[in-house]
Amino acid sequence: MNRGEFIVATAAILFLAFLLGWFMHWLISRMSRVSQSDMSELDKMAQALHEAEETRDQAITYLQQREAEMTNQLTQTEAELRAAMDGLRDARQETEELRTYLERQNQQTG
Repeated sequence: MNRGEFIVATAAILFLAFLLGWFMHWLISRMSRVSQSDMSELDKMAQALHEAEETRDQAITYLQQREAEMTNQLTQTEAELRAAMDGLRDARQETEELRTYLERQNQQTG
């Protein structure tokens, strides 16, 4: 094989490699192309996801507010319970003192 034939053979092989590469690129781009309906579906899914995240954030905010309200109410209720228990303890003590006083009065008169 002389120099001219070698150049022609090399050029033919390179041209065939170029054509094969171009064809593979075209085939891959054709297979991976996203259609307009797929894009609109992706847009709808993105919008739905955004709305779901907003709803979740609103729910979290509501639950945090509700938890704060319930904690406050619980604290108030516990304070009222302590006050009521203190009042009851004082009333029992006073009742016991009055009972003791009346028993002494009855013993002195009787």
